[in-house]
Amino acid sequence: MHTEPPLLSGRGLVKRYGSQRALDGVDIDIAAGEVLAIVGPSGSGKTSLLHVLAGILRAEEGEISLAGQRIDQLGETRRSELRRSEFGFVFQSGMLVAELTARENVALPLLLGGRPKETAMAAATEWLERLGLRGKEDRRPGELSGGEAQRVAIARAITHRPKVIFADEPTGALDTRTGKDTVSALIDSARVTGTAVIIVTHDRELAASLPRTVSLRDGRIEAQPVAAR
Repeated sequence: MHTEPPLLSGRGLVKRYGSQRALDGVDIDIAAGEVLAIVGPSGSGKTSLLHVLAGILRAEEGEISLAGQRIDQLGETRRSELRRSEFGFVFQSGMLVAELTARENVALPLLLGGRPKETAMAAATEWLERLGLRGKEDRRPGELSGGEAQRVAIARAITHRPKVIFADEPTGALDTRTGKDTVSALIDSARVTGTAVIIVTHDRELAASLPRTVSLRDGRIEAQPVAAR
């Protein structure tokens, strides 16, 4: 049976902090458009894996490929460009720029990528509306609720139509209902663009609601079932 090659893959990934191995030979494949959770106890290597796959951290050993091309050997400048153009990020705290409006925050990746201001602002407005934030485009992060701020972060992560969104505990600072709504908004947005989504979470209920879960313990993958079709 013919299967498509993975969009993002890691082979033999090892990440050390001193004498401790945060990642101990991890192999992982993510398909284009796939949504999956990475779970495990504190210290299991979840965030380290996310950051290594995204090129934020370098692994001491192993290979990472995006669309069949090695990216782990790139220099820092090229990796920064890759994170800006091909990847999107949603963090627990949102990490929005406090001095900028919601619209300006969302437009930021496009502006940094050289998109004309008018085009970037129009795209930002469109995504904020898609995410239920019409009328709040000119509010700053401090004027938004936690759920609204995370939706702005989602819009910022996806407005440049990346290949992969990395979400690190995106519901960690939200109540249960708002967290579920936020993840639904993230997944629905990713479906529009065909973007893969990797969610690191402690929330087993959230993980169980996603098509695939990767479990880590002591830097190693415990279980990696095939994604549901």
